[in-house]
Amino acid sequence: MSGHIRLALCATAATLLASCALLPLVDSVSWLLQAALLLALQSGAGALARRVPLARPLTVLAQAVVTLLLLTVVFASGQALAGFLPGPDAFARFAALLEAGAQDVGQYAIPAPLSDGIRLMLVGGVLVIGLAVDALAVTFRSAAPAGLPLLALYSVAAGLSDGGAGWVWFVLAAAGYLLLLLAEGRDRLSRWGRVFSGGARRPGGLSSGLAPGGTGAVAPVRTGRRIGVVALGIALAVPAALPSLDGGLLDPTGGGGGAGSGGGTISAVNPLVSLQNSLNQPNDREVISYRTNSEQTQDMYLRIVALDQFDGTAWKPAERAITDVPGRLPVPGGLSPEVRTTEVQTNISAADWYKQNWLPMPFPATQVSIDGRWRYEPVGRTLVGDRGQHTGGRQYEVKSLELRPTAKQLAEAPAPNATLAREFTSVPDSLPADVYATARRVTRGSANDYERAVKLQDWFTSEGGFTYDTEVQAGSGAAAISRFLKQKEGFCVHFAFSMAAMSRTLGIPARVAVGFTPGAPQSDGTMSVGLRDAHAWPELYFEGVGWTRFEPTPTRGSTPEYTRQDVPAPSASDSAAPEPSASAVPSDEPSPSATESCPRDRQRLGECGAAQAQGGTRGGADGPSIRTVVVVAVGVLLVVGLPLLPLLWRTRARARRLGGGAAGAGAGAGAGASGRSAADVSARTLAVWREVIDLAWDYGILPDDSLTPRKAAERIVRVGHLTEEPAQAAHRLAAAVEQVLYAPHPRPAAGLAEDVRLLRAGLRTGLSRASRMRAVLAPRSAVRVAWAFSARRRALTRRLLLNARGESRLDRWSATLHRPGRPGRPGRQQS
Repeated sequence: MSGHIRLALCATAATLLASCALLPLVDSVSWLLQAALLLALQSGAGALARRVPLARPLTVLAQAVVTLLLLTVVFASGQALAGFLPGPDAFARFAALLEAGAQDVGQYAIPAPLSDGIRLMLVGGVLVIGLAVDALAVTFRSAAPAGLPLLALYSVAAGLSDGGAGWVWFVLAAAGYLLLLLAEGRDRLSRWGRVFSGGARRPGGLSSGLAPGGTGAVAPVRTGRRIGVVALGIALAVPAALPSLDGGLLDPTGGGGGAGSGGGTISAVNPLVSLQNSLNQPNDREVISYRTNSEQTQDMYLRIVALDQFDGTAWKPAERAITDVPGRLPVPGGLSPEVRTTEVQTNISAADWYKQNWLPMPFPATQVSIDGRWRYEPVGRTLVGDRGQHTGGRQYEVKSLELRPTAKQLAEAPAPNATLAREFTSVPDSLPADVYATARRVTRGSANDYERAVKLQDWFTSEGGFTYDTEVQAGSGAAAISRFLKQKEGFCVHFAFSMAAMSRTLGIPARVAVGFTPGAPQSDGTMSVGLRDAHAWPELYFEGVGWTRFEPTPTRGSTPEYTRQDVPAPSASDSAAPEPSASAVPSDEPSPSATESCPRDRQRLGECGAAQAQGGTRGGADGPSIRTVVVVAVGVLLVVGLPLLPLLWRTRARARRLGGGAAGAGAGAGAGASGRSAADVSARTLAVWREVIDLAWDYGILPDDSLTPRKAAERIVRVGHLTEEPAQAAHRLAAAVEQVLYAPHPRPAAGLAEDVRLLRAGLRTGLSRASRMRAVLAPRSAVRVAWAFSARRRALTRRLLLNARGESRLDRWSATLHRPGRPGRPGRQQS
């Protein structure tokens, strides 16, 4: 098998192994089989192009064309010309599929259903990575950089799974990369010829490395394997021994919520990112429909999970034990018999595509009837799927309590027990002081915790001047809360997190609930909950009532009735509960009917109606994980830096060549040359001439080493259509070069750098903007870098061969010492 074919097979295998990291993201593996077939055809096209042979760029171009044709046949054959030639309709089909796939990625929890859009993104992405790996490792014979596309593929999988890409997928990707390096190493060894071990000759006269049964030929391969295994082991062991960050590379939980005693995935998707994505969807989609016998559907919030741990970086579920779901859930903690309650029954149906681990249900639930593998977390009173169980297509029945506490009961609530208070009033040391100060200022004059909570709610909804905007950064840390209190714009996450944190600073136990607002009533008596009904709200604990919902987000949801009684606020007497359909109206879209879902206190302030344009700052200390920042930074550097490398090299080379004393000398250059040797003067002047040749090359005048400097200058003037001043500068430069080459005592010429600048301005004159941009951003002379690299590579190969043949260092040093010396002055070299 030829080296090219072996490398191509290994490149294909490495890409497929790295692609396995994407398997947990979707609920079907059929796309990987399809990608493997198309990847094999793509690799075969490259093998045929190299066999012709085609130039390397043409080989990559041929593979790209074949890839486009394959994708057209698979995904857009109905819109293609003759079923395989992509036209405008086919590209429109691709755009539609990619747009739908992007929406599905933002909407679905992991594992997502394999829609056509997601399939195109997966298969197309694998083919693009495969093309990059094949081009680097096989076409350009450089396997080491091919690890970057493979790393990008794994990083995408790890990022989309919120750090949940398991170590198995990392090992597979690393094994594919090591396989590729090994194949390239063997191919290089085979192209060097027979391998000598350098050992003593056997009596038969053959080197031990070539003797039958000898080990010299396989020693480099074995050594490569050992190095690869050791390096992989270090890469896996060292991170485990270092202080960890949330969501590390091999963290199987992805930095999610707590793990229970019965196993199961408790935090399969980041609820905050999912919530913001849901609110920003262009089209609302039904997530849940339900039917209930409750008469107050405006309070029928469907709660998913409680975020009760605030570490200064984010609100998240605490790690708690989970148990089997009891037939009857325990009585809610802290609930007194004196509080009026009504048990209601709700039958819920989840959409087939809505697949996530947490079970949406009214709070507090008392009994849940559902099929499947579910576990119960008693502190948050939530149900979570076990071993991949999700909500997709589930129908279940929930019995829950409607709590109707009075304002008096809340105001007279005794202090909670010390254990609960200690856990749910803790705040991180990093919480800025202005959060404490603002909480005390807003609640000044309050007689009890209930009044403080109501004042905080009213301050956010009407009195504080806050606006609702889903486009701001979804930060959840301490700095984000402080920034939100200053900028006063955000969406439900900001309002809920801020009120919960401020309540804790006042000694009120608080946590954040994530779920859905009640939805909109339908003609058949059911309620429909859409993506844009996703919501977050604070829950505050009052002894005798338990965990109690508050609503600080303006224009979202409904204000609880118990917060509108006996509260000295302008909206206390006339604020009616919103219509049940209020939450179905997206508050972030301009609509004349938005006031129908707006509380009356907001209507009086004139803050309802069309969405307001926001221009707030989105920077801040809270953001993605360290790993995400590093991966994105490396990607940006690669995308932006690689195309700029020729420009950067050319700029550095020009500065180095023109920075010498001879290049920049003025009228007194000759006087300053007395301390400069002839060789130094010659080297500096020849460097300037090399810049002249490269400058002309950049602007389309190819170098001709057969010409003398004078003839080369005449050719540059003629082909470049130079005017008088740049032409004279070119001739002066040529004369300076001839002077140092032929004069008995070379002397530096004055003003060479200025002549080069005049020549460059003359070459730019008359060219189109595209030609000038090409000369600057993609200079032709940058190919000298590749030539220099190739020369060093050949020198290294020659040195290794000499070592393999047994030549000692002492012999080489001796040959160097006895080598005839070179003339003191450089010869007639043409640049």
